[in-house]
Amino acid sequence: MQKTTLAALASGLLFGLGLTVSGMVNPAKVLAFLDIAGDWDPTLAFVMGGAIIAAFPAFQWAKRHGRPFFAEKWFLPDRTDIDTKLVIGSALFGIGWGLAGFCPGPALAALGLATEQALTFVVAMIVGALVYRYMFER
Repeated sequence: MQKTTLAALASGLLFGLGLTVSGMVNPAKVLAFLDIAGDWDPTLAFVMGGAIIAAFPAFQWAKRHGRPFFAEKWFLPDRTDIDTKLVIGSALFGIGWGLAGFCPGPALAALGLATEQALTFVVAMIVGALVYRYMFER
């Protein structure tokens, strides 16, 4: 197995473990965060804050170094424009997140817990991606 594949696997496992330990694979926790008028749970804000605290120095470090350890170049976002696709995609993401309590990362991590909700979400996510590809990326 290549170093890049092992690094990606290790990163994904660490990310999934972090999501599981923080409770973010539980859609009820996410929905409680979004319920600001009811029984609000601020846990997700702390998880996001922790992610920003961890990611910010890593991005700064990446900007100062020529290339990563296991790839030829960095794959950092470089677009700054806001277009219709971004706005519509963001709205659809938010609606789906608010209805289901899952986004792709936690849903994939929750598959390891073998929940019906996670499986249903992941299947719907894959179908949605295939429909998008068929309709818009030909």
